Amino acid sequence: MPTLSDRLKSLGVKKGTESLPPPKPRSTFPIEDVVTGRFLDNTGGSAFLTENIFAGDYKHGQVGLQFPTPLQVIAEWAGSPIISQNNLNDFAFLDTETSGLAGGTGTFAFLVGVGRFVEQDFQLVQYFMRDPFEEPAMLLALEEFLMPCKTLVTFNGKSFDAPLLTTRYTLQGWPSPMRRMEHIDLLHLARRLWRERLPSRTLSNLEVQILGAQRTDEEIPGWMIPQMYFDFLRDGDARPLKRVFYHNEMDVLSMAALLNLVANLLESPEGEKNIHPSDQAAMGRLYEELGRLDLADHAYVTSLSLEQPAGLRMKTVLCLASLRKRRGNYSQALPLWEQAAGEGYIEAFIELAKYYEHRAKDLPAALYWTHAASQLISDTNFPSIDRTLWQNELEHRLERLIKKSGENLV
Repeated sequence: MPTLSDRLKSLGVKKGTESLPPPKPRSTFPIEDVVTGRFLDNTGGSAFLTENIFAGDYKHGQVGLQFPTPLQVIAEWAGSPIISQNNLNDFAFLDTETSGLAGGTGTFAFLVGVGRFVEQDFQLVQYFMRDPFEEPAMLLALEEFLMPCKTLVTFNGKSFDAPLLTTRYTLQGWPSPMRRMEHIDLLHLARRLWRERLPSRTLSNLEVQILGAQRTDEEIPGWMIPQMYFDFLRDGDARPLKRVFYHNEMDVLSMAALLNLVANLLESPEGEKNIHPSDQAAMGRLYEELGRLDLADHAYVTSLSLEQPAGLRMKTVLCLASLRKRRGNYSQALPLWEQAAGEGYIEAFIELAKYYEHRAKDLPAALYWTHAASQLISDTNFPSIDRTLWQNELEHRLERLIKKSGENLV
């Protein structure tokens, strides 16, 4: 009876590798010759990593990396009060470079940059996969680095980096270290604080506009990075990837500096000087959302004491008036509404009509402000979408006030 080997030979399959075509010549520029690093062996294989230490007095642009703890306000905002109990060494800053932005099981992280504080220094390690087969070794090395940390800090990491890495751990059959960690996503804080001032809240733009940092010519646009890795897998030339390592390192440093800046703004605003008026107003809105009403009031008032565009100023006036109404301080809210009404803000007319009808019981004044609001929206320059929004409410209010006024005359 023919053996399996005989059957394979009859099909043209030869034993050994002598009949295989020679492999394509690899580049003479492996990653270890391009980027200073070392190999770490573990049960998953071998992982390549680079290490950099940034001293405690290092500044990224104009901002240092060390932030004040505890983070009371940020912990409340993140919905994780336990974050306020963390010390400096409990935080890890993570950013990934991936094979694509689509997500799912087909996307993997080939470079993971992660930083943490060791005593007063900032230790930044980057783990790199020379080949996708090295993923188990990289994931185990990353897990070991994260072991002492309790809170993860990312930029858009809640939507992308953390779920992506969790998927990769799951595919290996391992629990993800991300699941046990609290999470601060700085993208969402950045949107809250700088939405009015900056049209773009990307990390690279925040570096320039907020941190005062400039990247060198080594920087590479993020959209180019996946193709650069695939080129490396094909030809083995790691030289272009040096720019990817630089890009990733700058992202991690920027996150640490950004958390420091935001923490100083929110945790001790009285100690910060030259805060932009729109930032003050944004802080006020965040404080108000968290129920820190004294801080919110102070932030709004401070914002209004500074020069700012008329539109932003009136938005802040309305925010302060709404806050003082919420606190029952109608005597302080009234002049703010009158100021905004003088600038043609329909919301102020409505609030004044409500106050005189329901609080002051002054129907003539309520009618005056309702009529004035109706005239405002009938102006041809008033936006048609806003007119549709307010017209029914004003008609019902006017009808009700006229009826009340008639009943009072009987």
